Amino acid sequence: MVQKHPSGGYILDELRVGMMAEKAVEVTEARIAQFAEASDDFNPVHMDEAFASKTAYRGRIAHGLLSASFGSAVVGTILPGAGAIYLTQTLAFHKPVRIGDVVIARITVSAVDEVSARVTLRCEGYVGDEPIMDGEATVRVPRRRRPAKG
Repeated sequence: MVQKHPSGGYILDELRVGMMAEKAVEVTEARIAQFAEASDDFNPVHMDEAFASKTAYRGRIAHGLLSASFGSAVVGTILPGAGAIYLTQTLAFHKPVRIGDVVIARITVSAVDEVSARVTLRCEGYVGDEPIMDGEATVRVPRRRRPAKG
């Protein structure tokens, strides 16, 4: 398990297959409301308990992309971290996430392409031991750090 790099991000030469980082985030009413506002997705399965209780989910569920955004937080702040730019992302959702669940977003380096400065990441999400989503991302990472301004 890697921690945030002291500089804020890992550069290409520091990344190795198998490096992994995680972040745990609780799904709250406030997060769902903020995500709905930011994304303009007010689907009643996320916002309205009376509506959602009549669906196959038997109650409100969080936006899938809200849970996926926790993986984005790992990519942007821990592994690879500052300077990483998303190029592609695939996702498959396996189970709904509900208010009060704690999502563990896990990112693992699965390939490093030194020619293109691109890194392939395995992206997984769990609630407890149950997988809720998985996929793969490709990100571009810096080859070197910017010198400190001074």
